[in-house]
Amino acid sequence: MEQGGCLSAFIDPGSVESHRYYLARRTTLEMLRDRGYDVPDADLDLSLQAFRSTYGQSPNLEHIRISLPLLSDSSKKILVIFCGTEVVKLAMVRNIFNQIANSQNLNRLILILQNKITAQARQALAICRVKTETFQITDLLVNIMKHFLMPKHELLNLEEKEKLLKKYSVGENQIPRMLETDAVARYYGLEKGQVVKVTSDDDVAESHATYRCVT
Repeated sequence: MEQGGCLSAFIDPGSVESHRYYLARRTTLEMLRDRGYDVPDADLDLSLQAFRSTYGQSPNLEHIRISLPLLSDSSKKILVIFCGTEVVKLAMVRNIFNQIANSQNLNRLILILQNKITAQARQALAICRVKTETFQITDLLVNIMKHFLMPKHELLNLEEKEKLLKKYSVGENQIPRMLETDAVARYYGLEKGQVVKVTSDDDVAESHATYRCVT
């Protein structure tokens, strides 16, 4: 009985659904903080048990939405919408557009999908009035930036970028590339032309920095 009791402590008695939403929401909040959004500590520190107490075993997707302002400019906000398990079609995208029609401060939108998205729906997102990104929920169950092999990434502002180009007498197209579809670029929401400093730690040599330009 004692051994069985010990093993039961490792068994999650809650729903798989709530656990997935909890993990994906936490990673999304970490991602938004790394992008410079004003993420409350209480949201990041929320435990699985507290998440289930607040949102239930089958969370209402509207209740777990995330809306946050940028720390550097509170007039710029991001909205994260969790989509259901159904295929994301044009009708669903149009419904989302109607919901955000009056959100004047909204300048970025993230949709977290659990199924495929149709070509028509993706085309509609491409012409949305705000920058729109999509992630599969499975991509957010683990924060890739927390992996011990992942080097540190820092986004250069325009002034820092110009100093870098001038220092090495190079053009933007001469800097090693990072695709806009790269997992790190997607995590930080990077756009074409932005430059990131990548700092790696070596067990033998000292840490060294390289640069990547998003293309």
